[in-house]
Amino acid sequence: MPYANRDNREKHSQGERHVGNHYLDRLFSPRGVAVFGANNRKDSVGGRVFHNLLADGFPGPVFPINPKHRKVGRRTCYASLRDVPEAVDLAVIVTPAPTVPAIVRECGEHGVRAAIVISAGFGEVAGKGHDLQDQLLDAARQYNMRILGPNCLGMIRPHSQLNATFSKNTAKPGSLALVSQSGALCTAILDWAESRRIGFSAMISMGDAADLDFGDILDFLALDPMTHSILLYVEGISNARGFISGLRVAARMKPVIVIKSGRHEEGTRAAVSHTGALIGADDAFDAALQRAGAVRAFTVEQLFAAAQLLATQRTVGGNRLAIVTNAGGPGVMATDRATDLGVRLAPLVAETIAKLDSQLPDHWSHGNPVDILGDAPPERYHAAVSACLEDDEVDGVLVMLTPQAMTRPQEAAQAVIDARGVQNKPVLACWMGETQVAGARQLFAENRVPSFPNPEASVEAFAYLATYHRNQQLLMQVPGPRGRMGEPDAEGARMIIEGALEEHRSMLNPLEAKALLTAFRIPVVPMIEAHSANEALVAAESLRFPVVLKINSPDITHKSDVRGVRLNITNAQAVRSNYNELLAAVRETQPDAEIAGVTVEPMVIKPHGRELIVGVVRDPVFGPVISFGSGGTEVEILRDRAVALPPLNTYLSKCLIQQTRAYRLLGEFRNLPPADLEALKQVLRRVSEMVCALPQIRELDINPLLADEAGTVAVDVRVVIEHAAHSADRFAHMAIHPYPGHLTSGWQLVDGTDIFIRPIRPEDAEIEQRFVRELSPKSRYFRFMQGLRELTPQMLVRFTQIDYDRELALLAVVRRAADELEVGVARYGMNPDRESCEFALVVADAWQRRGIGTQLMNCLIDAARDKGFKTMTGEILTENTPMLKLVSSLGFEVRASADDPSIKAVRRRL
Repeated sequence: MPYANRDNREKHSQGERHVGNHYLDRLFSPRGVAVFGANNRKDSVGGRVFHNLLADGFPGPVFPINPKHRKVGRRTCYASLRDVPEAVDLAVIVTPAPTVPAIVRECGEHGVRAAIVISAGFGEVAGKGHDLQDQLLDAARQYNMRILGPNCLGMIRPHSQLNATFSKNTAKPGSLALVSQSGALCTAILDWAESRRIGFSAMISMGDAADLDFGDILDFLALDPMTHSILLYVEGISNARGFISGLRVAARMKPVIVIKSGRHEEGTRAAVSHTGALIGADDAFDAALQRAGAVRAFTVEQLFAAAQLLATQRTVGGNRLAIVTNAGGPGVMATDRATDLGVRLAPLVAETIAKLDSQLPDHWSHGNPVDILGDAPPERYHAAVSACLEDDEVDGVLVMLTPQAMTRPQEAAQAVIDARGVQNKPVLACWMGETQVAGARQLFAENRVPSFPNPEASVEAFAYLATYHRNQQLLMQVPGPRGRMGEPDAEGARMIIEGALEEHRSMLNPLEAKALLTAFRIPVVPMIEAHSANEALVAAESLRFPVVLKINSPDITHKSDVRGVRLNITNAQAVRSNYNELLAAVRETQPDAEIAGVTVEPMVIKPHGRELIVGVVRDPVFGPVISFGSGGTEVEILRDRAVALPPLNTYLSKCLIQQTRAYRLLGEFRNLPPADLEALKQVLRRVSEMVCALPQIRELDINPLLADEAGTVAVDVRVVIEHAAHSADRFAHMAIHPYPGHLTSGWQLVDGTDIFIRPIRPEDAEIEQRFVRELSPKSRYFRFMQGLRELTPQMLVRFTQIDYDRELALLAVVRRAADELEVGVARYGMNPDRESCEFALVVADAWQRRGIGTQLMNCLIDAARDKGFKTMTGEILTENTPMLKLVSSLGFEVRASADDPSIKAVRRRL
């Protein structure tokens, strides 16, 4: 019961017979262009855009449209689009803002489906500008038209000879795509790249991104065969879910390097928690890039260096670098930069040392960096590089040369190229100097060996490779909203929060906060509230001495700052006296604070305990962010923290812990036994569950969280809450959609065979490939509309590493002793209108006509409806009679396709 294509993106990726498969094809590959506002003044924006389109040799017709002119140059100028004699795919609009909505409507009426609005005066202008932007978007949506801009430089597509910008620069054809929110930076980068002979597959200026945003452009570039690497310049993100979705799709296919301005906030966030004070917007942006599999650069030079290196497609297995040099000084400089960046110098194994001993002079450094001495001939370079590349403890090699009297730079470069051979490990070159090493650098360029002018840039480039490898591993993680650690009492926790919100409180009291953690199975120190000295005494006797008294006030966040904590109270008399002294001290420092009494807790004595902090803060763009680091009262001074976007699993929790200085203290140290890392990772996963389930949490601090060899315990916790926006999407408050494990279900065939239906995961690549390979030729043709034998690597990535926010694939599997057998798959992908989705279905030949297709489709329809889609659509080959019968029985309308008589278009309201 196989079905045709899933969606526009999939068709494009397979290179099928359909034309214009991606919804942005008319923007990037138009057959005809109309320029509204074209004129004869080359110093005007309209004149420059029209000139650039002609000067770059756009092969299709270019129509100037301006009622004030009869001709622009030698071309007939038209008063309106209705006068143009041929079809137009792309409109470039350079007219005053008030005229643009009417022009967009006219374009829509005449079948134009893409426009670049260069004009300014819209969303960036308060009041009237916003109204004009709304009118512009309303007109575009009415005709399913996509808009780049407004207030943008335009776009260049060198391979199509399309230069729809007003820049005085153009772009050479190449494999880098540049997407920027700043038009000025685009022109600067084009100028910078031109002198360095760097080419582009596309240059896109986003402008105000009123319609098309990063997510849309990245979706196209991910499947663009002309683009091998993507460069982004980001000033701000308005749609976090769309940005991360597009970024994750693109980064699965090709390297994405991002540079962002505005890294430092001029003011600090008004926060009532340590986490809120510690974690800024840039931390959240970094965490988003890591989970999306992208790499961050900080300068334009770094941006292109990273792109150059990642485009070589040589991968690393870690961040262990070997350095080969003919001079000690550059080796030390490279080592210093490696330490700054967290790049490890690889420990050379004994076998490698022995090889080097046999081929190098006695006075070589006998370690890493491998100093092969100033008189090193090419043969010595070959021997050292070969030995390092063969070492399993080495992930990459940096080879350095300083021109000296005995060196032969070009021959040494050839020796390095020869030593690299077929090894997949990256080799980087740093031939320092200029005139004497020019030939060597040219040789490296011809042989695709990345070459850098100084040690620091070389190490930074390797760090990008290591970061890319790490972030790609993070990208592969698809944790669900809940782990396999026992069910939390999420409903009870929600009721605690709702009760506080009903009392118009924005912070849980200490008892409620610890109850919240207990509901999610996080160990806490027990506590009892006391409103008098006698109640405190009773509480202390109940908990047993020694105890701790802490001030209980909704107006006091950090108790230690106001002398609101008394430790190690050992007897009844001390309880009463400390109670009275504590309240007096706090009233003196905080006379206006509302004081409810104290909380009494047992004194936790953990001689091996490490003080840690686990926190949550709600970033205004990316939603909840989880942090981990060194805790205690000095937390804001130490500023040791790492951040991650939820959801987390064990692997992601481990990575989060390892990014901090605190991680070094968790292992065995002097007389301290190692802390229980599994218990610590479980706390992080429980906090992740909490923020997935409770969108009302704005800030959370567990500080300190004590960790030792026996486990973890939360000593103090504070939780800031707020009302959550209502949404049909239970995870709308999160930037990354969790694995939808709640869609897993079981079902039994009439013969007793158990079928399990579950969402696809990245690790399903093997069973998905086997499933497609074992389909009959007819089934594969019905599914893919071409004679496909098996999925290409790119298709396999797209099919198994999906974005659950906008697509879903449900597998039907039979569980066997050692693995699973895939017997069917149903998928949907979101259409550009974001309100409908396109589906696909295929069932293994041996399992057809047993109800599996119907069951999969019912599950898929329910999931799409719950996601908020209004309509499900599809295309089915006319000869695929069984599939047409199935969709008819499920309530789909079946009609002949207006574009192709061999295809039936099907549609169902959800």
